[in-house]
Amino acid sequence: MTTAEMLLRLGAGVGLGTAIGFERQYRARMAGLRTNALVAAGATLFVLLSSYGFGGLTGSGSADPTRVAAQIVSGIGFLGAGVILRDGLTVRGLNTAATLWCSAAVGSLAGAGLYQVALAGTVVVVIVNVLLRPLGRVIDRRPEAGDETPTVYIFRAVTKDDAEAHVRALLVQALGRTDFRLESVQSSNAPDNGHVEVRAELAADRRDDKQMETAVSRLSLEPSVTSVRWDVRTPRQEK
Repeated sequence: MTTAEMLLRLGAGVGLGTAIGFERQYRARMAGLRTNALVAAGATLFVLLSSYGFGGLTGSGSADPTRVAAQIVSGIGFLGAGVILRDGLTVRGLNTAATLWCSAAVGSLAGAGLYQVALAGTVVVVIVNVLLRPLGRVIDRRPEAGDETPTVYIFRAVTKDDAEAHVRALLVQALGRTDFRLESVQSSNAPDNGHVEVRAELAADRRDDKQMETAVSRLSLEPSVTSVRWDVRTPRQEK
């Protein structure tokens, strides 16, 4: 195989892994654009190594390319385990870990020169992550009889003036990992001089105080935040 062909396969693996990671980055997941691209690139390189590297070193064509490629399947599991987190009774990161596994598979296909299958796999992974997400919410969040009114959360955090933008960014990032819909974010001067109150309004199809407390607890650890609290109400209540 020529060097140009190897570089083409490597470029295909990196490009397809980047396409998969774009959606993860947009959702503010732990394994985003660079992680998925690197996983696909690494899988591509391992396949190229197992297929052509050892045969060239030994001077024979008896090298088994499936040995190294097979280890990618199990080896990527250690990386996937690093993005799985447990918050109380809730486990997060399973979908991200599965996406990393698929990125490795796409990279392996690109390394083997199966461009069409690798492209098809990338399209399927992106479709599953994008289109099946709202469908899963419809199935999982269907309200019961008498529970059609959505829940609205009001979040408030008091922080220093110079940390306002940082706290707002952390708030949006923390809420991006939840099922809440961010309706509005605004800031106003706090009673204490040099402090600002960041207020956010969120909507949910059903009440989930545990998920809300998990998101808020991350912000409470920020040194510049002096106080954090949240309230819950229904749209029919006065603000």
